[in-house]
Amino acid sequence: MNILVTGSAGFIGYHTSLKLLENKNLKVFGIDNLDDYYSIKIKKDRLKNLIKKSNFRFKLLDINNKKKLKSLFEKNKFTIVIHLAAQPGVTYSIQNPNKYIKSNVMGFFNVLDLSMKYKIKNFIYASSSSVYGKNNNQINKETDSTDNPLSIYSSTKKTNELMAYTYSNLYNFKTIGLRFFTVYGNYSRPDMFFSKLAYSIKNNKKIKVFNNGELFRDFTFVDDVVNCLIKLIKYNIKKDVPAEVFNIGNSKAIKLTKIIKIFEKHYKKKAIIINSKLSNGELKKTKSSMKKLNKSIKINKFINIENGLKIFLKWYDSYYS
Repeated sequence: MNILVTGSAGFIGYHTSLKLLENKNLKVFGIDNLDDYYSIKIKKDRLKNLIKKSNFRFKLLDINNKKKLKSLFEKNKFTIVIHLAAQPGVTYSIQNPNKYIKSNVMGFFNVLDLSMKYKIKNFIYASSSSVYGKNNNQINKETDSTDNPLSIYSSTKKTNELMAYTYSNLYNFKTIGLRFFTVYGNYSRPDMFFSKLAYSIKNNKKIKVFNNGELFRDFTFVDDVVNCLIKLIKYNIKKDVPAEVFNIGNSKAIKLTKIIKIFEKHYKKKAIIINSKLSNGELKKTKSSMKKLNKSIKINKFINIENGLKIFLKWYDSYYS
């Protein structure tokens, strides 16, 4: 089986590729444009680990270049496409909307359209918990309304889901969208809160914390996310329109102040916190319902936040030593 992973130098793309490569019968082809939104060094370090594997190939390629993307599909008989390439970041999307429309909408369309035309058996793509936007439900279920996005980023992810459904309906094309809830772990993005918090405490720097830490997030360890994603490759959609979306989260809303205390205990010193108002695009609370996914695939018990952070902090201290 030949699998294309877009965004393979990204955080989730890297871990997905690494897990797939454990199966020597699989060939993984990764593409990435190595965008400089955050450190290119960590992207290259991820790639170094992947390139060591004999069943991995990589090409520097932007998903907005449809001509080169089409050539890639023509030369390689991909069976599965796992589309994880996207411009991340909620706040940044409000400041730079054009970049998100280009990458997350036009780029997504290019990969989706070519996957359909080249008869890919399963198209799995990254959506986001941010699509739930402004709704008052305590637990986010896939059946909840996603009609009130709070940022350009969440709007683009909502658009992805609509486009995928349309292609499934028009062409009987199998698509699965994954609504990720705050993913963390080794080799995570340096612009994410956990990395910023570790850096600030270690180096006695100030860190901005929204809403006095009165925020709740469904923190999900990256290995758990990847294990679910890979199991969904073989999932059979029993619907007239073969399109599905699934939450992937830990089903626990953890208060941000608890996270800060864990980091302070690890480093044996206090964080220097600057309290800030919650930005317009951010949610006060996220919590996933995993009932639908549990009914669809057999999933292992997810790692809890304490053990997940032990793994992350051990990696962080080693990588940035």
